[in-house]
Amino acid sequence: MTRKPTLAVVGATGAVGAVMLQMLTQHADVWGEIRLVASPRSAGRKLAVRGEETEVLALDENALEGVDLVLFLAPADIAARWAPIAVAKGAVVVDTSAAFRSDPDVPLVVPEINPHAARVRPRGIVASPGCSTLALIVAVGALHAEFGVVELVVTAQQAASAGGQAGVAALREQLSMVAGTELGTHPGDVRRAVGDDTGPFPGPVALNVLPWSGELREDGWSSEELSLREETRKVLDLPGLPVAATCVRVPVVTAHSVSVHARFERPVSVGRAHEILATSPGVVLFDDPAAGDFPTPADVVGTDPVWVGRVRRSMDDERALEFFVCGDNLRKGAALNAVQIAESIIRPERPDIDDA
Repeated sequence: MTRKPTLAVVGATGAVGAVMLQMLTQHADVWGEIRLVASPRSAGRKLAVRGEETEVLALDENALEGVDLVLFLAPADIAARWAPIAVAKGAVVVDTSAAFRSDPDVPLVVPEINPHAARVRPRGIVASPGCSTLALIVAVGALHAEFGVVELVVTAQQAASAGGQAGVAALREQLSMVAGTELGTHPGDVRRAVGDDTGPFPGPVALNVLPWSGELREDGWSSEELSLREETRKVLDLPGLPVAATCVRVPVVTAHSVSVHARFERPVSVGRAHEILATSPGVVLFDDPAAGDFPTPADVVGTDPVWVGRVRRSMDDERALEFFVCGDNLRKGAALNAVQIAESIIRPERPDIDDA
C-alpha cells in the first residue's frame, strides 16, 4: 500500500491557516500525517483538522523532519528563512508569501492558468501570487487564452482581512466607533473620532476608502501595485504586458474586488466573453444588471470561485472589455490556491482542479 504524503502547515494559527484547515478537512483525503506548525508562542494549542484535535508544534527543524510537502502561510521573512531548510530536508514547499514570487527559479502558479509551471521547481519551491492578483488573474487568464490580452488597467479594492487578524480587528473597532453617529459629514470628523491608532492602515477605513496599500516605491507607486503588475506578467508569461494598478483599501471584512479594463489583440464581444467565463474553471459568471445580479464582496465571501459581472465592451475600443471581479482573499486569494498547487504536486496524474 502506497504511503500517503506527510504535510506540514506553517502558520496554521493565522486567519489563512483557519481557512486552510477547513479545506484540508473538506477536500479529498490525500494526506497522511498533517502537522500544524506556528510560532513558539502558539505551540501547544490544539486545532481541529479532519475531525481530530491536533497539537500545534513550534517552528523548528524537528517540526520539518520527514515531511513531504510544506505549506507556508507565514510572513515573508519566516518563509525566506525556513523554506530552504524544509527543502534541504527533502520537502517541496508551497509558499503564499511574497518571499519568492519574483525569483526566476521559483514558479508562480495559478492552477487554472499555468498548472504545468509547478512541475519545474529548481529551488524546490512553488510560489502562490498575492490575493489581489488571484482575484483578477483567473478571469483575465481565461479571456487571454481566447483573445490575447495586450494591456490591463485595474483598481483593486482590498478588504481589511488582507491586513491579517489585526486588519479585521481594526475595521471592526472603527465601525463600532462610528456606528449610530452623524460622522462622515464634515472634513476630518471620522479621523478625529477614530484617533491615531488605525491598526495596520495609514488612516481610518470605516466610512472611508484609502487609496494606498503596501510600501512606497519609486515614482509614487506602492509595493502592492507593483506586485500585482509583476505577478500578472509572470503567471501569464507576458513579461512586457502593460499593467497599471491602483490599490484601494475599503471597509469590507473579507473578499477583494477588482474593476478591470482589459485590451486584447483582436475585437471582442460580450457574448463570447460570457461564454468563456461561464465555462472556465474557478469562475462564476453573475452578470444580469437588469435583475440586480452582479458580484459584491458581501455575497461572495466564503466561496471558492472568483465571480465576474458588469461585463461591457468599451465604448471607445472594440478590442477592450470592462468588467468587475470579486473573490474571497482568504480562500482563492490564499488558502485555496495553495492547496490546489499542493494537491497537483502530490497527485500529478490528476492535474485538474475540480476538487476545489
